[in-house]
Amino acid sequence: MKTEPNKNLRQFQQVMEIIERNEHDRSRLIPILQQIQDAYRYLPPQVLTYIATALDMPVAEVYGVATFYAHFSLEAKGKYIIKVCDGTACHVKGSSRLLDTLYKKLELNRNKLTTDDMMFTVEAVSCLGACGLAPVMVVNEKVYGEVNEKRCDEILKQIKEEETMATTLQEA
Repeated sequence: MKTEPNKNLRQFQQVMEIIERNEHDRSRLIPILQQIQDAYRYLPPQVLTYIATALDMPVAEVYGVATFYAHFSLEAKGKYIIKVCDGTACHVKGSSRLLDTLYKKLELNRNKLTTDDMMFTVEAVSCLGACGLAPVMVVNEKVYGEVNEKRCDEILKQIKEEETMATTLQEA
């Protein structure tokens, strides 16, 4: 019978490597948090506690940094983070309809922002700095301008097709 390695050790292996790469330097807390969020797509509470211990810092200080910056998230997010600009130009051009379309298509709402399969997270943001392309939507780092309901459907369909293809290739 195979013995499964310690689950906690596996869970924190990546965190330990990130802390090592940053030489246990507490002045590098923000880059450490960024790298961990890149790996996990959010900052799990048990990981924040582990970071505090590893860097010999108060847990409250690590949480303080993680909650101060809007970039960090303490809640799990999907593989594809869809940000919809709701700034003035985008709002006037229909960003609220775009949000409603995404919520409907992904079975989400203003209180439930991540799909059950952890594939998509939808966020309304104040400004994406692309007012001339209003309404604007960003999926991970890719910017989509002048997005209407039809274009939104096409973007979601393309992402889902790419995911299906990637899964098929992995299984082959």
